[in-house]
Amino acid sequence: MAVRACGLIIYRRLQSAPSSKVTDGIEYLLLQTSYGTHHWTPPKGHVDPGEDDLQTAFRETQEEAGLQASQLTLIEGYKKELHYPVRGKPKTVIYWLAEMKDCNTEIKLSEEHQAFQWLKLEDACKFAQYEDMQATLKEVHQFLCSKE
Repeated sequence: MAVRACGLIIYRRLQSAPSSKVTDGIEYLLLQTSYGTHHWTPPKGHVDPGEDDLQTAFRETQEEAGLQASQLTLIEGYKKELHYPVRGKPKTVIYWLAEMKDCNTEIKLSEEHQAFQWLKLEDACKFAQYEDMQATLKEVHQFLCSKE
């Protein structure tokens, strides 16, 4: 059976000059793991017994980034499922999209992560080494642009 994990792709909108496109001011939150290859991902984690997928995504975000559900706005219409092997076993990760209500809210990392960055799309894709994560970030950005 596939390992199942859920998380949130979190973004914030910077208050930018009125002339620029709104999507130019979007930054994505990536966390750097303190284990393994120290890869960068959005907050995510395994589903606990009795929990639904979205509850998991919010709980993991709170544990890993210190963000409460009340500090985020879940964006309707976006949900992404990724499938890939981890140590030879299939893994499914489901992401939802959420916007920070206050772009200055402090991020509080757990011991699972050693660093975080707010990154524009291009840099976020450089940090996220995995192609499916890069494609997901680009897809999210496209989704946000289409809503403008």
